[in-house]
Amino acid sequence: MSKQLYIVIGSILFLLFVAQDVFELRWEALYQLQQEQMYRRWSGLGLFCIILFQWTLSLVRVVPKWQHKSITFHKIHNWLGAFTPLLFYIHSMELGFAYLFILSLTFFSNFVMGMFNLDLLKTRSQLIFQGWMIVHVTFSVFITFLTFYHIWVVFYYE
Repeated sequence: MSKQLYIVIGSILFLLFVAQDVFELRWEALYQLQQEQMYRRWSGLGLFCIILFQWTLSLVRVVPKWQHKSITFHKIHNWLGAFTPLLFYIHSMELGFAYLFILSLTFFSNFVMGMFNLDLLKTRSQLIFQGWMIVHVTFSVFITFLTFYHIWVVFYYE
């Protein structure tokens, strides 16, 4: 159970985020804080740093002299990923409109894919592994690209 505790925690945090969005439940103090430009920028920077840090697993796997750290970074990657719904909530209680809605949907789709990873699926099929990895990394690239675009829009249209 403890090996996949991050899946339980991540799933609960995700379901809580969905519930607050569907039922329009707001923590009013945080919501008011999220309306302030400076808060949005600093919380966005924090979320952006988490997104960038998630790429370290790929880096560790690619650099031969770091590959022995792969298992440790994989655990960190999973645990940090489990808390991303909470980190997203701290930044914004809403999914947004237009490209922000697409960014949010892709972010949470990738989160769900991460939670239902190969540890949970218990498969040794190379086809499933490669397909899952391709989609997960493609979503991650798209999220990173849209996040850079979002940062540009935030600062360009100040």
